[in-house]
Amino acid sequence: MFAAYAARIDRDQPLNGLELGERPAPEARPGWTTVTVKAASLNHHDLWSLRGVGLAEDKLPMILGCDAAGIDEDGNEVVVHSVVGQTGHGVGPRENGSILTERYQGTFAEQVTVPVWNVLPKPAGLSFEQAACLPTAWLTAYRMLFTNAGVRPGDSVLVQGAGGGVATAAIVLGSAAGLRVYATSRDAAKRARAVELGALEAFEPGARLPGRVDAVIETVGAATWSHSVKCLRRGGTLVISGATSGDRPAHAELTRIFFLELKVVGSTMGTKDELEDLLSFCATTGVRPVIHEVLPLDRAREGFETMASGDLFGKIVLTT
Repeated sequence: MFAAYAARIDRDQPLNGLELGERPAPEARPGWTTVTVKAASLNHHDLWSLRGVGLAEDKLPMILGCDAAGIDEDGNEVVVHSVVGQTGHGVGPRENGSILTERYQGTFAEQVTVPVWNVLPKPAGLSFEQAACLPTAWLTAYRMLFTNAGVRPGDSVLVQGAGGGVATAAIVLGSAAGLRVYATSRDAAKRARAVELGALEAFEPGARLPGRVDAVIETVGAATWSHSVKCLRRGGTLVISGATSGDRPAHAELTRIFFLELKVVGSTMGTKDELEDLLSFCATTGVRPVIHEVLPLDRAREGFETMASGDLFGKIVLTT
């Protein structure tokens, strides 16, 4: 079957390790199901995999891709939850949960095999392309907002770095849930788009907000860390799930964190139950993922190049 896969690790030039071509079809295994992939979406996790982060060389070649929507062996339209072994289903009793492609072949292919536990019904109102955007970036944003930040309708939230998959999802989900959402971006067009998607206002990085916020959604890291901490009200919560600009900020703002009793919460992915809630939220409210571009699988390299450049707003989707 045709697939996009990591053939080798290159920490400095990750796309050098990306290959497109034929790979073996997945083999049947007890407690697992093979999904015919209709659409799959790119994540920064795929670029990190090509750098060898979370992917050992002895696992190569590895088909990339965490997220997918397609049709299972029984003809059902499904969405794949991309954390394998989260509750032990389909794996050994001592195996910790891992994101798809860290141990098992991924979704950038005509077929993918996952534990039966890892598939959820796709809501009829979502296209395969839309549904394929949800299991990583949108699920991460959902967990950051509603589980780890614990915000409620009427609360205020700052989303750093509008345009990225998680940040875009947080703006849309937060607005739909009745939050007062602010956003930042270096790009004027992305700031304008953030407002179109529901942000009350969008600012340049480091700008002063109208008031301090209840929570900050942080995926940028070092470049925005100090600003994120300074924007929080007393007792507010900073939730971080990524550090695309680096993980060593020049100023940790420790004095401000303890003096104002701020909470810093790490967040990674989400649970199957949270994905089920997210699917229901989208089906009920009419919220739909923001898609930057849809490409056929044989043009996956173009999608990777766009994502690596940062010149996008929303998700890149690959279709078979």
